[in-house]
Amino acid sequence: MSDLRAFLKQLEKDDDLIRIKEPMSAKLEIAAALQRFDAGKALVFEKVDGYDVKVVGGVCGTRARILQGLGVEAKDLYPRLQQAIRNPKKCEIVGKGPVTEVVEDGDLTKVPVLTHFNGDPGPFITSGILYAKSHDGKVENVSFHRLMVLDPQRMTIRIVPRHLHRLTQLARQAGVKTLDCCVSIGLHPVVLLAASLPAGWGVCEYDIANNLLGGSLRLVKCQHVDALAPADAELVLECKIRLDEDVDEGPFVDLSGTFDVKRKQPIVEVVGVMHRRDYMYQALLPSGSEHMLLMGMPPEVRIWEYCMNIVPTVKGVNMTLGGNGWLHCVVSFDKVREGDPKNVLMAMFAAHPSMKHAVVVDGDIDPTNMQEVEWAMATRFKGDEDLLIVPGVRVSSLDPTADQQTELGCKVGFDATRPLGKPKEKFMKAEITVTDRVEKILDKYA
Repeated sequence: MSDLRAFLKQLEKDDDLIRIKEPMSAKLEIAAALQRFDAGKALVFEKVDGYDVKVVGGVCGTRARILQGLGVEAKDLYPRLQQAIRNPKKCEIVGKGPVTEVVEDGDLTKVPVLTHFNGDPGPFITSGILYAKSHDGKVENVSFHRLMVLDPQRMTIRIVPRHLHRLTQLARQAGVKTLDCCVSIGLHPVVLLAASLPAGWGVCEYDIANNLLGGSLRLVKCQHVDALAPADAELVLECKIRLDEDVDEGPFVDLSGTFDVKRKQPIVEVVGVMHRRDYMYQALLPSGSEHMLLMGMPPEVRIWEYCMNIVPTVKGVNMTLGGNGWLHCVVSFDKVREGDPKNVLMAMFAAHPSMKHAVVVDGDIDPTNMQEVEWAMATRFKGDEDLLIVPGVRVSSLDPTADQQTELGCKVGFDATRPLGKPKEKFMKAEITVTDRVEKILDKYA
């Protein structure tokens, strides 16, 4: 199934969802609840002040839930994503779907867009994925973009130098004044993850999602613009990106939990809306675990691939939540030769240029368990031999210590693997044998 509601139903069955029945405001209050339960259960807000619309949040707030949505175990994640990226499956386009139940004029005042933090310049849509195609119709792109609400019909969009930026540049060069697009909200976790994956130019991320969903993702044509949206979405904003005018966007609280800089960005005009009669608005807390996972897990695929080219014994990859899901990464692998760790560190930096700090550990360390990673740092890392420093290199603009104009900073790699020339036992944790009898006794108290 490619439906958010079916996924929520399964979460509720698994006791992994909380329904908050008290009325809450879209201004700060719902965001406070999302922050309070961050990385916990998903939330449904039954009553939102001033709106006859439910809000759902935290759907992708844990790695386990994203894996559940994909229907894979952790060990199969990267091969499965890689297979889908390389073999996109065209979606069926249907005449109507749940999202076409109501088609009306665009009015953002009817949508409970959240204001998340003290100091926000306005409400931000943070869970919407934007579909657009080139002005000649040859290239499609689906990607995440934050949108700051300016008034009932206008937003401004943050566009980084990737595929959508290229589409807008090509349109400008051709003399095009506006670019049709749509913003879909309220989607299955797999569709959200696919929109974040590092697909190549010309690959439609909807088709990657369709592969991951076994061919069940259906699309509908928008009523007011030349764009496609998931038929099972909760809400679709039909829009036009204006290419002749930029306005202030931000400041926005990004992955680091700090305010990003204000920038001049394009205006997006809302010309129509499609939605289910009883649609739910999907929220995503900026700098929360859901934000970090949806940004951090997709680069893990490329990091895994690059590192596998160095050593075919990679056990796991983790873009850590403590590193905002973007700046820090841990890779575990079985070392064959001295020198492998630093090659792996360089591969990590090459695979994800925004990475600031990288750590490599042995295969007996779980890269998602930061207590184990820190133990490896404490017992296997030697600063004068195992530290890799790369100064004056491009880093992420999300790093507050970087030069925000040039985006230059410093990358640091940590080799926390045990040396091959010394007794292995010296670097291994002691174990205690637990018999079946003791296991049964202790299980009573667990």
